[in-house]
Formats: sequence, structure tokens, C-alpha cells
Amino acid sequence: MANLNKVMIIGNLTADPEVRQTPRGTSLTELRLAVNRVSSGPNEGERREETTFLDVTCWGRTAEIAAQYLAKGRPVFIEGRLQQDTWEDKQTGQRRSRIRIIAENMQLLGGRDGAPQQGGGSYQQRPSGGYNNGGYSNGGGYQQRPQQQYQQRPQQTPPPMPAEEDDDIPF
Repeated sequence: MANLNKVMIIGNLTADPEVRQTPRGTSLTELRLAVNRVSSGPNEGERREETTFLDVTCWGRTAEIAAQYLAKGRPVFIEGRLQQDTWEDKQTGQRRSRIRIIAENMQLLGGRDGAPQQGGGSYQQRPSGGYNNGGYSNGGGYQQRPQQQYQQRPQQTPPPMPAEEDDDIPF
């Protein structure tokens, strides 16, 4: 049976990104996102809003871009994978765990101050050969795509339909 570990979320940062460097000099940024879900309640016209808080870890160049361009309240699209962290609590001695998202692709949403905009910047990690810092190297670079402008073509009238006797289909 095949396995799949893929997550795609859009949420707003609940705090400014936390930036660190590993001993080898690789950037690591921790993000905390709030993802809202609106559903209808049991009564007609009733709306319920549910908020889920998620921890996201970015590595390498993605971490640097997140630290540079993201701030509390900014919307962001994250595509990545789930990872479970397990540790022993030093105070209680109990085994603890949590699930986090390891970002593999990030797209900035909204304008500079969080206002909506047409385009957005995106950055995607490239897998390296091994497991250095989450399995991703800091290859590639941030790329802001220019907005495309489309020109409307003048409408043309379609050619006339052929007469039945001109039809050369044999049935």
C-alpha cells in the first residue's frame, strides 16, 4: 500500500516568526499559524467558527524568506509534510509528543501590510540527497512573479456552417 504525507494550509500568523541558526549555520524559522473553519450550526442561519493552531518549521532559504517577509497577522500558504516530535518531559518524566508541519513550499499572500493583492511570492525547497536539516538544502531562490496583463482580443464572427450537400462525412 502506498503512503502519502502531504499538507496544504492557508492561515494567518499568530506571532512574529522565530528565527534561529543551527550549529552548521542553516537557518531555521518557527511559525505559529491560526487556520479558521466556518460551518453552519444545528439551527438555521447559525454560523460556527473553529480555529486550529498549527506549528510550522521552515528550513534553509524558505526560513530566511519567512523571517524577512512574514509578521504577525500576515496570511501565508504552506505546503509540506507532517512530522511527529517525541520527548520526555523533564518535570513530570512523562513521554510527550506533538505534530508539526515541515514546510516544503511557501507562498506569501496579501500585500505588504496584509492587504489583498493580485500576485504573491512563492518559494519551494528542493530535496537534497540526504537528511541534512529536515532533508532539504537551501537550493533555489525566492522568486516574485510579475503580474501578467491580458489584452482582450477583438471578437470575430465564426465562419458560416457548410451546407448539408457539402458534408463529406460518409454516413
